[in-house]
Amino acid sequence: MGQDLRVGVFVDAENVRYNGGYQMRYDVLRRFAGRQGGTLQRLNTYQAYDVERAKEDAEYAKKSRAYQQMVRDFGWKIVVKPVRRYTDEAGNVTTKANADLDMAVEAMLQADKLDQVLLVTGDGDFIQVVTALQNKGCRVELIGFRNVSRQLQQEVDAFYSGFLIPDLLPVSYEPRNDWGAPGSCVRGVCTKWLPDKGYGFLRFIRRISPDLWITDPREDGSPYASVFCHGSEVADEVTEELLMNRETILEFYVQESEQKDNGLVAKNVRLAFNVNR
Repeated sequence: MGQDLRVGVFVDAENVRYNGGYQMRYDVLRRFAGRQGGTLQRLNTYQAYDVERAKEDAEYAKKSRAYQQMVRDFGWKIVVKPVRRYTDEAGNVTTKANADLDMAVEAMLQADKLDQVLLVTGDGDFIQVVTALQNKGCRVELIGFRNVSRQLQQEVDAFYSGFLIPDLLPVSYEPRNDWGAPGSCVRGVCTKWLPDKGYGFLRFIRRISPDLWITDPREDGSPYASVFCHGSEVADEVTEELLMNRETILEFYVQESEQKDNGLVAKNVRLAFNVNR
């Protein structure tokens, strides 16, 4: 693919925000989208803005403008959707800023000039959009956090959990975290657990790379790292059943092994996210 690859990224910002991706870094997302060296043809994010609230809450208006400017500084086009209020028969007020239609239409209109589309959402309403994009010859990848439609994951060409992409979602209590370095905090999955021996192996992505398909850390060029984990380092909430479920996202610290050259061990392993929760 290389330099000839034309990439389009479409972010359902409200879906991301309410499903675990709050504070997602758009600079890292851009780096991930361009990891194969192609041209980032479209960078679109669809965000909500509450006009009525902004009139009464100056701080909200200020923070919203500052956030939008920061995202624009990273080269993104922001499509702002006004929040609408609806009142039901009981007098209950609900708000909605649904950008699904805009995002779907624009992705389809621009598909003829794209080779690869990266959707950032978990909304199953995009299943037909994915199929249509693929029928136009586009490779479709997906990033999601919580509550990602199972069918949507199966329909795309590749799904990546946003929790596992290095630095895409900051570790809030480690503001200077150097992902993957000894002493840093990372997120990964358990690839092997031996209950009778009380230990196993975790895996995390060391770096954003075009070779994410090389999932075996033992192979040359693999961007993944294997980490030894002793059961004594695992929090009580992380059961053996959760450990042996590849959809369980673990958060842990990595340290250099004292027993093995260039080896890594996991410390303070806890549950970051489980798909069933």
